Parts: sequence; structure tokens; C-alpha cells
Amino acid sequence: MTDKSYDSVMDDGIKDDRVKDDRVRDDAVKYDGVSYDYVIVGGGSAGSVLADRLSADGTHTVLVLEAGRSDYPWDLFIQMPAALTFPSGNRFYDWRYQSDPEPQMAGRRVAHARGKVLGGSSSINGMIFQRGNPLDYERWGADPGMESWNYAHCLPYFKKMENALASAGDDDLRGHDGPLVLERGPARNPLFQAFFQAARQAGYPRTDDVNGYRQEGFGPFDRNVHKGRRLSASRAYLRPNRRRPNLRVLTRAFVTKINFTGTVATSVSYRRNGRRHTVHGAEIILCGGAINTPALLQLSGVGDAAQLRQLGIASVTDLPGVGENLQDHLEVYIQHACTQPVSQQPSLSLWRYPFIGLQWLLRRTGPAATNHFEGGGFVRSNEDVAYPNLMFHFLPVAVRYDGQKAAAKHGYQVHIGPMYSDSRGSVKIQSTDPRRHPSLKFNYLSTAQDRREWVEAVRISRDILGQAAMAAFDGGELAPGPKVQSDDEILQWVARDAETALHPSCTAKMGPASDPMAVVDPLTMRVHGTGGLRVVDASAMPYVTNGNIYAPVMMLAEKAADLILDKPPLPAQTADFYRHDGSRPATAPVESAPVEAAATRGGTKS
Repeated sequence: MTDKSYDSVMDDGIKDDRVKDDRVRDDAVKYDGVSYDYVIVGGGSAGSVLADRLSADGTHTVLVLEAGRSDYPWDLFIQMPAALTFPSGNRFYDWRYQSDPEPQMAGRRVAHARGKVLGGSSSINGMIFQRGNPLDYERWGADPGMESWNYAHCLPYFKKMENALASAGDDDLRGHDGPLVLERGPARNPLFQAFFQAARQAGYPRTDDVNGYRQEGFGPFDRNVHKGRRLSASRAYLRPNRRRPNLRVLTRAFVTKINFTGTVATSVSYRRNGRRHTVHGAEIILCGGAINTPALLQLSGVGDAAQLRQLGIASVTDLPGVGENLQDHLEVYIQHACTQPVSQQPSLSLWRYPFIGLQWLLRRTGPAATNHFEGGGFVRSNEDVAYPNLMFHFLPVAVRYDGQKAAAKHGYQVHIGPMYSDSRGSVKIQSTDPRRHPSLKFNYLSTAQDRREWVEAVRISRDILGQAAMAAFDGGELAPGPKVQSDDEILQWVARDAETALHPSCTAKMGPASDPMAVVDPLTMRVHGTGGLRVVDASAMPYVTNGNIYAPVMMLAEKAADLILDKPPLPAQTADFYRHDGSRPATAPVESAPVEAAATRGGTKS
């Protein structure tokens, strides 16, 4: 190890794609053969957490290898919240994955943006902070060997990472001094207030905090935006600790293989600045996400031995679950024209961009200082589900995630989709070339449950948007449009128009060794059948949670850091939370539910 700081390493990363001077090239060569305590593959959301936590006491040397560029402070596409549409599809920020032709979507290939930059997808995502429902983690914990991942064991780690500014200091369900500063709402635009009122008129409750006691209902959302800037995992965890001498971060370092001695991972090979390098680590920790992690495992001989043999890859350990169990959220945009000049639609005009940008640069205020995902809600679409299976994001503007705006002077929209579909897919490499993207099969709309919930989702959205509270603003439905009415027409429109919500997960799921499809030991995060190799990212989730998955991934990484360091876990916190059937945990709760929340009506209409 040298005493070179995080900042200077990042400076090298700035140059290495464009300047081929001796200083940069010599610096890269010096890493060959050096050994670290922890080599973290992927400087995204989970990787940022681990880089901080594993290097915190100064006794462990940590190297982070990130394939993408740095999240430069001057990069407006990352730092400006409203610029979130620009990085997606841009090769400088995005891996630009595509699904295979989806059989139930007329053979469409669905684009999947994944962050190829320090901070990973937290540097290009929608900045929405959703823990998921407590019953998501009860579901995790109910699987054999997964008891330590139930809600009581996960809640302390959510609290550890949070600084929920809108929550009361005595709110024992929320964190108040963690690195992730969360701003809520404010959802002051009259369209937000009309939408929340329309939801109540349709029979759905208001909730003050979807990440607290009661997720079910509608209200303002927590966001990873602080003082008008995106607060990515990198900004929250890496940059404040950049001068630790035992922490190194290399950008534009593309890991191509994990190297094994027998079944023990000893090093990784990577390419940087046009050269090949090898770096040794006592522990190799994969944090590449639900696509990159299983692909790298397969390239390295960890996966289904029969499939790898077809590609000429020698098996290190036969784990058929690697790349299987792929889960995601699909979503559509239900768009309306707005009859009153209160939407944010005019801010999409190109001639306004310089003025909006200047306002943000000088004051961190205005339309550019928000992600516009300031509120929404969660509901149950039928009485067969125990907790909300639909999530709504409301925006006071009609625009697609790729920046394509609706043909209306003013507009608004709802993003909607099922949250725990039973469709399952896979990630499989197609060759031994690590630069070739793997095959991604999501199998969207492939089950009866999935199709049923999609019809329910669209009908519930239309019911809410058709309430009296929205009448003063409603200029008519733009998408899907009034011609789409029957169940078949709705499903055909979804197949034509739906996009991913960008939540791929579960492709190297946690579970005991007795589960033939489990990849990761839930007690250590080690890959079954190997030594010196762990996985800490969205691929380790057994089931996708019912919301945006950034917060669950960060929680998982916080919890994994203690497991890796062999530290005693944070004490479990048995807390009460809302259940529509009125049931309560068997053990005593931390505190009683608020009277007004407990008296509020349940999620589905009666």
C-alpha cells in the first residue's frame, strides 16, 4: 500500500481514458501482485457502503475496483436531481443492457439502465427511498436458514444508515444520524394534493410515512436529495472518507475474472488503461449488482457446471442457482393532460433549460433541484394479498423516463406496476468474452397472477385519477387512452408500452447450502462451495421487495459489513407495524401503533 489519497486515485481515473502519459500507466502497473484484505468488485451502492465500513477502523486494507468513471462533483447529469433522464442510455454512465426478446411482450427487447459510474445506479436512479414493507422481510425470514433476515433483524440496519429529516426525533422506527440524509416530499404542487385527496375519495388512506409504521396508503415520499443535490451512495459513504490511507478506489477498472486456487478465490483480473492487471485479496467481495455479479461468477467457473461446460469454462463449483431467480418490477405511465397551468410541463422546454440550470447552479433551487418523484402510494389490488402489491409514483409532469414528453402543454402522470410478481427469469453469459453482455430473460407477464395484477393496477389507477378531486385539472387521458378498456386491451397495451422500473434482483439468492438454488450463505455472505468469496448486492436478495430497491440494498450492505468483520450484529428490534388484518407480532412491540393510524381504513376498497 502507498499513502496516495482517494482524491489522487480519482484524479488518475479522470485521465486514464484520455491521457496516455507515463505517470498514469506506471501508477496502474504498481497494483499488480499487491494484496489487500478486501477487494471490492463494484463501486456502486453496496460497494460504497462496504468500502466505508470495512476500512473504518484503519486496520484493514480495502481496494474498490469500479468499471465506470468517477461521479465528478461538476457532473450536472449526476448531481442535478432533475437531470436523471440524461444518464440512462448514455454509454458514459450506463451499461446499456437489454433483455432478450420477451415472449409475452411481442418479442420486445426491454432496455435496462444500470449505473456504470462510481455510486453505481444510485448515481443515475430516480432517488426514491423505499424500504419495502415489513412483511417483505418477514417473508425473507420465513425461509429455512433465513431467520436472521426478518424485519426485526433488518430494522436496526435501516435505522443505522438513515437520517430521516422529516421524522420526529422520538420515532423509534426511523434513523436520525446515519449517512443517508433523506428529505421528504415536499409535494406542495396542487396536483400532488389533488392526487392524495383523490386517493382518499377512492377509498385509500393517507399515510405520513411509507417507511414507518404504515406503508399502505398515499403521501409524500422520502428521497435521496439533500439541499438540492443528489445524495448517492458514493457521496454519502465514500467521499467523506476519501483520505483514509487504507482505502483505495480505482475507476475504469473492468474486472474480467475471479482467480481461484482450488475453490478458494485468491485474486481478480481486470483491465484498466488498456492493460491487464491482477490484484490479490484475502477476501473478494462482489458488489456488481444482479446482472454483473452472476455474469462474473459464471465467467469464473461458478455456476451451473453443465451450462458452463458448453462454453468451455472449467467448473470451480457447481451452483445451478447462479443467474436464476431473476426478479424485477415492470411499470407503465398513465398520463393525463392538465387543464390548469400548474404542472411542471413547461420546464421541459429546451429554451428554459439555461435559466433552470442557472437557478440550480446559483441557489440549488427550482425545477432542477427535485427528482419530481415527491409522492405516491401503496395499495392492495385484491383481498388475496397480505400487504400492498402495487406502488404508485405521481408526477406533476407527463414525461417518460427517457425524457420523451407527452404532447400536451400541461400534464401529469402516475407510474404503476405490480410489486411482487411471481414471474422469474435468468442471467446467463453467452460467451467467454467478459465484454459481451449476458442473456437477460425476465419473462414479464408470463404468469396468471402477473396478468391479473396488471389489469387491477390500471383499473385502480384510472379509478383514482377519475375522482372528483382531479376533475378541476383533468384534460383527458393521453396514455393509454380511452380506446383501451377491456382486460385484453390493457394487457396488450402493457406488453407494447411497459418499461422496467430498473429493479433487477435475486440472481444469487441467499439461502442455506441445503437449498440447491441458493448461492450465498445468509450468515456470512460467502458463496457456497468456495472460500474467500462473498456477494453483497441486490443479487443476494431472495425476493424483490415491494418498492424501489436502493434502500434494501443499502440495508443489506450495512448488515453484511458486520457479518464480514465478524462483529456482533445490532440487537434485533421487534417493532409493531401496520397489518390490514389487525394481527400483531407474537412478541411485545417496541411501541404501540399511533391511535389515528390504527383506526385508518385498510388498503383495498370495500
